[in-house]
Amino acid sequence: MYKHNKFFLSLLCLSSLVLTVSCSPTKSDTSSQNQTPSTTDVAQANPCAAKNPCAAKSKSVGGPLAQEIQDKPVLVDVFATWCPACQNIAPTLSQLEKDYEGKVHFVVLDVSNKSTTDQAEAKAKQLGLSEFLAANKSQTGMLTIVDPKTGNILAQHRNNPNIEDYKTVLDAALTQ
Repeated sequence: MYKHNKFFLSLLCLSSLVLTVSCSPTKSDTSSQNQTPSTTDVAQANPCAAKNPCAAKSKSVGGPLAQEIQDKPVLVDVFATWCPACQNIAPTLSQLEKDYEGKVHFVVLDVSNKSTTDQAEAKAKQLGLSEFLAANKSQTGMLTIVDPKTGNILAQHRNNPNIEDYKTVLDAALTQ
């Protein structure tokens, strides 16, 4: 009987080891779970996304924006109070608002909770951004620059505090 117990105990240990090894994350699984992919990784997956990873998602907000905001480029901020990326880009957005006051329409779509999301949806509908908000509601911390006459997305960045990336696009849009 001792031999049988020893055999079953060895078999149990061996099967536990096999199960542990087969269920452990591989090196690539671990890196994708714990780290943000590098720009190189993103570029290899989608060569068009190297400089602007969000731009490849959509080229338009669904059509021209409301007449009341068609006179200037529009910068749309998908925002939430609980969003770390939103807090990271807040100084950049604040500086852009100062630098482009009166030159650019700044639209904040706050999706912090049910109440603010309902207000954001109403605002988006009024401005012609309903389709955009529906597609990007979960993309907090994202700033999108839109040509209001065509609805084309000129630039879109998520959690990007580099102000020059926005200024380059806004300056070009203002000279058109």
